[in-house]
Amino acid sequence: MKKTRTAGRLLSVTLLTAALAAGGPVASAEPAPASASASVGSVDVEIDDEHVTTGELAPCDADGPSTAKTAGGSIGDFARFNGGESRCGRTGTVAVGEASGRRFETTLLKRFGGPVIKVRTFLAKCSTTKDGSLGYIEFGDITGFTLPENIPQNYRLTIAGGKGGTALASLTVNEAVTPTPPDGSLVTHMLHIKLFPQGGGPAKGDIYLGTARCDPYGKKAP
Repeated sequence: MKKTRTAGRLLSVTLLTAALAAGGPVASAEPAPASASASVGSVDVEIDDEHVTTGELAPCDADGPSTAKTAGGSIGDFARFNGGESRCGRTGTVAVGEASGRRFETTLLKRFGGPVIKVRTFLAKCSTTKDGSLGYIEFGDITGFTLPENIPQNYRLTIAGGKGGTALASLTVNEAVTPTPPDGSLVTHMLHIKLFPQGGGPAKGDIYLGTARCDPYGKKAP
């Protein structure tokens, strides 16, 4: 489903359900409550012998805190989040996690001949069902890469330009991460930027915009 606003393009996508595999966990007499968490994003990058990491920005959890905000700010000298918020909770047996942000920008790839990547607004959301999870993303204007009209789940593109044909980054939009075999849980990312995915480049690491996690059977043990 695509919507259009006068101020620019707004695209929303519903992900496929992450369902429980046959022969999965058997419900107990008192099953754990469904869980959900979300965050505006995160950065974990190594560049120029420096490790830059933020942890999750403005994280919320259905078990608390139910809401969180970040004023944003610069990350190293190569990225910036201009604020965002998250909210999580339960209604009956359903858990929901949602996070949104605005005016993200990274100039990191420009150092290696790549584009400046900008995302005007973004959102990731998930909710549990009786035997699985649903995910949803939404985003506004994007600069630095091009997307098709219809974006499938786990749509990936490559930013070329590295020496010897090495990719500068892989970008995954509408990313859905599920375990194998599936257990009903789902992690949704609006955008995942992986630096020099083939390895051996001058930088490595990951940048996430909009993350939401849901599990109808409660949190897994670490």
